[in-house]
Amino acid sequence: MYIDIVPNRNSPPAFLLRESYREGGKVKKRTIANISKLPMEVVEQLRILLHGGHAVESFEDSIEVLRSLPHGHVAAVLGTLIKTGLDRIIYLKRAESSRSYWP
Repeated sequence: MYIDIVPNRNSPPAFLLRESYREGGKVKKRTIANISKLPMEVVEQLRILLHGGHAVESFEDSIEVLRSLPHGHVAAVLGTLIKTGLDRIIYLKRAESSRSYWP
């Protein structure tokens, strides 16, 4: 799909959403929608999206991080504990030590 601009002699150009296809070895185009009534900014954004672009010009400028909690280092330590089996050793030591406090 693509946006085709069709010039008119005495009026503004028409913006058409079109699709190209082959029929009998010839390339043909089919008009899906006339988007001439849309604002020019919307037409340009749609054109960017159809060309494989992004809906925003700059991702960094479009969002603001209010709060970020670190978690990667905790996940790395936990994964290492589980891989080495240290989590079971810590659990057993804690279970043994907690039994000594209870009558």
